[in-house]
Amino acid sequence: MTAPLHEPTAEAAPSAAEEAAVAGDRSKAVQGRSLGRIAWERLKRDKLALTGGAIVVLLILVAVFAPLITSLVGQDPETHHENLIDPLFGTPVGSLGGISGDHLLGIEPVNGRDIFARIVYGARISLLVGFLSAVVAVVLGTILGTLAGFFGGWVDSLISRVMDGLLAFPQLLFIIALVSVMPNNMLGLSGTGVRLFVMILVIGFFGWPYIGRVVRGQTLSMREREYVEAARSLGAGRFYILFKELLPNLVAPIIVYTTMMIPTNILTEAALSFLGVGVKPPTASWGQMLSSAIDYYKSDPMYMVIPGVAIFVTVLAFNLFGDGVRDALDPKGSR
Repeated sequence: MTAPLHEPTAEAAPSAAEEAAVAGDRSKAVQGRSLGRIAWERLKRDKLALTGGAIVVLLILVAVFAPLITSLVGQDPETHHENLIDPLFGTPVGSLGGISGDHLLGIEPVNGRDIFARIVYGARISLLVGFLSAVVAVVLGTILGTLAGFFGGWVDSLISRVMDGLLAFPQLLFIIALVSVMPNNMLGLSGTGVRLFVMILVIGFFGWPYIGRVVRGQTLSMREREYVEAARSLGAGRFYILFKELLPNLVAPIIVYTTMMIPTNILTEAALSFLGVGVKPPTASWGQMLSSAIDYYKSDPMYMVIPGVAIFVTVLAFNLFGDGVRDALDPKGSR
C-alpha cells in the first residue's frame, strides 16, 4: 500500500501575543455600557441640548459670582446715576437706553441704575426660586407618589384625591393672597427674605402633584416587574423594595421632570414680581423690571426688551436641555 503523496501539515500554534490580542478583542466586544454612559453618549449628539446646558451652566455661574462680575465692570445694582437722566422726560440720555462703555446694557429711567448689574443680580432671584421650589416639589412628589403607587388601596386613593385637588386649585391667586397677608418679619427673615421663603414653599407645594402623578404611574408599572417579584420571593421587606428596587429606577423620570419644572417656576416668580407680590424693591428681579418698564416702553423700549430677553433665553435654555435629557434617558429612543 503506497503512502499518500502529501502528508497533512500541522497548523502552527498561535503565539502568546496573538492569544492576548484575541482575548483583548473578545473582552472589548462583550464589554457592556452603563445606562449613564449610554445616556451621555446620546446627549453628546444633541447639539441643541448641549447648547442649552452650556447656557444654564453660564447662568448659574453668573448668579453665583454676581458681586465679582459687577465689580469687574465697575457698577452696582443700587447706585443711582441721575446725571445721566434727562430731567425733562426722565429717560436715559443717549441712544438705546443709555448703552455705553460704562453701562453695557444701559440704565433705568428716572433713577439711572445700571441695567447690566440688575440683570446679573436678578438671575440670583430667578434661579434661587426656580431650583429650590423644584427641590421641594421633587421631594414631596417622589415620596407621596411612590407611596401611592406602591401601597395602593386607601393610601393611593387619598393621595390621588389630594393631587387632584391641588391641580385644580388657583395657584397664582393663592400665592398673591398669601404674600399679601404675610408679616414683614418671620423665622428670622425680613422683607424680601420672607417673600422668597413663601414663594419657594408655595410654588414647590403646588408643583409636587405634577411629578407625583408621574412617579405614581411609574411605581404602579414597576411594582409588578419580575425583579420586584424576585425580591419578594427572597423575603425582601417593603422598604427594601422601595429604596433598593424602585427608587433607583425612578431616577431618570425624576431628573427629566425636574429639568422641565425649573423654567416653569422661573416664569411663576417673574409673574409674581411683575404683579408686585414678588421680591420687594430695591432688590433686583427680572419680573419687577418688566413691570417698571410698562410706563417707559415707548420712550425707552430697551428697558423692557433686556429683562424680557433674559427671561426668554433662560427658559428656552432649560427647556432645550430638559428635552435633550428626556431623549437621552429614554431607553426606547433612537437619538
